[in-house]
Amino acid sequence: MKTIRLYQNTPFAEGMNTQLDKENSHHLNKVLRFPVGKNITVFNGDGFDYIAEVENAKQTTNLKIISKKANNTESKLDLTLAQGIAKGEKMDFLIQKAVELGVTRIIPMKLERCVVRLSEEKIQKKIDHWQKIANHACEQSGRSVIVNVSYPTSLDELLKESGHNGFVLHHRAIDGLTQATKSSKATLLIGPEGGLSEKEITDSENAGYQSLLLGKRVLRTETASLAAIANMQLLWGS
Repeated sequence: MKTIRLYQNTPFAEGMNTQLDKENSHHLNKVLRFPVGKNITVFNGDGFDYIAEVENAKQTTNLKIISKKANNTESKLDLTLAQGIAKGEKMDFLIQKAVELGVTRIIPMKLERCVVRLSEEKIQKKIDHWQKIANHACEQSGRSVIVNVSYPTSLDELLKESGHNGFVLHHRAIDGLTQATKSSKATLLIGPEGGLSEKEITDSENAGYQSLLLGKRVLRTETASLAAIANMQLLWGS
């Protein structure tokens, strides 16, 4: 049986008894039909894995925390993805795969060419949805640190952040990653389906972002984001 990993935002400690929340309990018992007496792994975002024995699985699922160990799956690169909001399931896919590839933060960007325009009453629901996808991706990929999906941000707000070591990805750039100075921290700015506007590129460059070219071919936003993350992890991370 494969190792079951579940995220739950509660404190864990060796020797303690605890309960799974309703959603995790349903998934473990009704979906996976996991047997009592076997071990699972739980984590709460503190960088540790906790091995727990399932003691019963009736109306609630009780666990006994057996052991705790540091999880060393995090990359050496502190990488933020500032991603232009893409349409429909494309954004879900981007968030899932970016987390699997090791990003530490995701900022959905409200950019000029974004087709998606979220109303104020729908934003929180969408953030909760994206955060749940990120949490599940952490479970699946073996990470024990939760990747935060930020509130959607404008370019002006992003460019005010200091110490970003920013890169703006567009197909008219000249230099690739091999020409950039190796760093332990970076922010990747990537446009939506229609790309970044000339003004957005210029404003980003004026704020200190370095223009970045991935190759000779024009890539879709979901391809560009994941290719850039993978290349940065290969060169600078893990």
